[in-house]
Amino acid sequence: MRKHVTTLLLSGMMLVALTFFTWGSTVSAASVSTASASHGRITFQHACALVPAGQARCAALVAQLTGSNQALAVSPDANSTGGSAPYGPANLHSAYNLPTTASGTPTVGIVDAFNDPNAAKDLATYRSKFGLPACTTSTGCLRIVNQTGGTSLPRNNSGWALEESLDLDMVSAICQNCHILLVEATSATNTNLGTAVNEAVKLGAIAVSNSYGENEFSGESSTCSSFYQHNNVAVTASSGDGGLGVSYPAVCQTVIGVGGTTLNSNGTETTWNTSSTEGAGGGCSTMIAKPSWQSSSLTGCNNKAVSDVSAVADPNTGVFVEDTFNEPGGLEVGGTSASSPIIAATFALAGNVSTTTTPATLPWGHASSLFKVGGASYSFQGGLGSPNGTGAF
Repeated sequence: MRKHVTTLLLSGMMLVALTFFTWGSTVSAASVSTASASHGRITFQHACALVPAGQARCAALVAQLTGSNQALAVSPDANSTGGSAPYGPANLHSAYNLPTTASGTPTVGIVDAFNDPNAAKDLATYRSKFGLPACTTSTGCLRIVNQTGGTSLPRNNSGWALEESLDLDMVSAICQNCHILLVEATSATNTNLGTAVNEAVKLGAIAVSNSYGENEFSGESSTCSSFYQHNNVAVTASSGDGGLGVSYPAVCQTVIGVGGTTLNSNGTETTWNTSSTEGAGGGCSTMIAKPSWQSSSLTGCNNKAVSDVSAVADPNTGVFVEDTFNEPGGLEVGGTSASSPIIAATFALAGNVSTTTTPATLPWGHASSLFKVGGASYSFQGGLGSPNGTGAF
């Protein structure tokens, strides 16, 4: 029987940070859903500016008081085992039947662009709030490097800093004894982000999370091969947050494309599909060939299908994140930016990637070990399902 999540207490007013992967050169802020708006007088603004083709966008939407530039803050009940959003570590472990620690101290890599100057401090605050063991640069548990492994970090960027805080906190929440390697690309170009992925693998990460994306493009197969194809490493990527549609690098053949769900406080889980422009991404690639482990009869795709698996992403059932770089501290964050690091850390918990040349095959060979999101054997937004323990990873 699936465990249910119980109540997290909020104090003060709420910030809801939503992430939408609406790729392309022209977008406007997504409309606020009724569930989001019910939390207070809030509006949404993209954390990051639009980017040209050839770059990935950090896609957080930050909630603010109407008519104000002030974000709304949330505070967790650190002693709670679960509850209504924002969810903490205990909620996620309860929902997905996961152990809290891995065998040994595997390294999970996180790739983002630009620098978060408060990354280590905010991570320490998050882990302390939820009673997790410390993970610091001084002990070697946390390592922050540039895209070539050096200590000279790129320039600060508050939008990407929010993304980095989310990624660090989700890996911490899921695998509480994992080492964490944050690789900060110089900028959000495909080449720089891809170089950072290669560096994360070079430095020993057994799973690498990528919470960014863009539309498919001509020649993407070559960049997939150059940057996102690594034997014995689970490379995850967000499927997108602008509704159905396929994004790079989630579409790369050996990447685990991670979709998104709505995780309700009673333990039920459905695909995150708020509207045609708000929800998890997914679909059939127009450019990447179907990998041998995917089933066209199940996905309906002759080419690569996205997603493979999923986890909580609906911003209305979001996760607690600590970010103080131009933000007030405790935030509620959603989007497949959350689900990608959750799944990367789950692969690390399972400990099987070192014996599997292509870890992307694992969920497809062990689909019976996943929760069927909304009861479906497969959907673009939910993939084969969400974690039910580590058996599928």
